[in-house]
Amino acid sequence: MNTGNVRIEQVTADNWYDCCLLELSEEQKAYMEPNAVSIAQSKFETALRPHVIYLEDKAVGFLMFNTCIEELDAYWIYRIMVDKAHQGKGIGKKATDLMIAEMAKLPNAKKLAVGYHPENLGAHKLYASLGFADHGHRFGKEMAVVKDLG
Repeated sequence: MNTGNVRIEQVTADNWYDCCLLELSEEQKAYMEPNAVSIAQSKFETALRPHVIYLEDKAVGFLMFNTCIEELDAYWIYRIMVDKAHQGKGIGKKATDLMIAEMAKLPNAKKLAVGYHPENLGAHKLYASLGFADHGHRFGKEMAVVKDLG
């Protein structure tokens, strides 16, 4: 599928509800909070930046990252999801590429990190394909992988 028409935009008063309507597959629900929870979290943790993933003009996913350096001296990806009807088309990878490009512009951006449940094979495959490496970092039930930006 041509993913050239994938873009990300910040969540606003005009598109937040579209994010809330997006659904995970049943097996993914155990690994991720609902988008509404993430949007609410961003209102209280103001360093978080929630975004809608669009395919052309349709909201098909959600992602969120932070804008302050945290554990592992890295900026963290907090969420990325693609609606169950649009998975397997390369949209998540393209949107993650766009997010990485945005995060690379942050001050002193040298490393990016993301945590996920070790049994979430889809996340593992995605992040490995984008150059994230497992150095054995564990936070509770999650593993954390890191991408060096240079």
